[in-house]
Amino acid sequence: MKIPGKIRFIVLISSIILLQNCTQAAEGSNAAPPAPELPVYTVITSPATTYQEFPTALEGKNNVEIRSQVDGYLDRIYVEEGSYVRAGQPLFKIDSRAYGEQMNMAQANLQVANANIQKAKVEVDRLQPLVEAKVVSDVQMKTAKANYAAAVAAASQAKASVGGARINVGFTTITAPVSGYIGRIPYKKGSLISRTDVNPLTLLSDISEIYAYFSLSELDFIAFQNKYPGASLDEKLKNMPMVDLVIADNSTYPEKGKMSIVDGQFDKTTGAITVRAVFPNEKGALRTGNTGRVRMPQMLSNAVVIPQESTFEIQDKTYVYILGKDNKVTSKPVKISGKTESYYFISEGLSPGEKIVYTGIGNLKDGASIKPKIISSDSLLRAKPL
Repeated sequence: MKIPGKIRFIVLISSIILLQNCTQAAEGSNAAPPAPELPVYTVITSPATTYQEFPTALEGKNNVEIRSQVDGYLDRIYVEEGSYVRAGQPLFKIDSRAYGEQMNMAQANLQVANANIQKAKVEVDRLQPLVEAKVVSDVQMKTAKANYAAAVAAASQAKASVGGARINVGFTTITAPVSGYIGRIPYKKGSLISRTDVNPLTLLSDISEIYAYFSLSELDFIAFQNKYPGASLDEKLKNMPMVDLVIADNSTYPEKGKMSIVDGQFDKTTGAITVRAVFPNEKGALRTGNTGRVRMPQMLSNAVVIPQESTFEIQDKTYVYILGKDNKVTSKPVKISGKTESYYFISEGLSPGEKIVYTGIGNLKDGASIKPKIISSDSLLRAKPL
């Protein structure tokens, strides 16, 4: 069958158009994608405060083991576990009947000793004129005076026995040596109590102030000594700013603490030295045994500050993307000296005036081109204050 010329012409034109469209499509698929538009800002310096945190164990100002100084049966328990007591308040009562009888006997012995003194004194007074008249010999007088001196000594001994017995009677009532909170009471009424018991009657904790103990490594301790002014360690501690306490729920304790004491020497096994911070605790919010973190501030006059979103990590190193010539980016390692909730403080790797990519760095590679969208560093700080 013969195809008309007009139809052949139409088929030919259609084939040419189809071939051109396929060629353009193939060329379009090989074309590079457009450069992404990413926010870029200029690195600046700013006064800032960074923090260094140290794990801590909390202890009360005084933690006193309450023990009995006499043996006997536990007759009364005046307090409940966890209750607050004041200094001098009765806590426990040991059966005092045996010690009361000991004191009665000691008082009776003292009365006998005093009577013997009077008897010996009468004998000395009787012999005195007879000796002067030379009716009796001096030997009798010396014997009488010796008996009198022995009676006085025996009376002193008896008086001391009364004092000891009275002390023991007083020991049967156990009072609080300091104000604080009562711990667990392992003994019950009727228990036999001994001075040699392994477990105390209870633990009394004075928590009007809380001591937060933590450790500084040798390098941290040297840095601490170089950081604060003062001719001695005590002066350096006085010149330190107040510290914060971050408690177990990651909230910050409302009262500020003051550094007060440093241990006398480094622990040979850990290579660390123990430091103490003191926090007021009038409301009793903190207890002995709590844990937390002491947060020490460090004032920086001109810190290089960058948002945390501008960084990424590779093998424990932190990097940023620097904007270079022809709008190409290059990764650069940086050293972090501190941080806040939203920012890092950079000690090495960046200089003021360099431009870095703010966000969208997840798919970037070295040498990639971007379309920078310049944003103000001041606007970042206003949106997320230090």
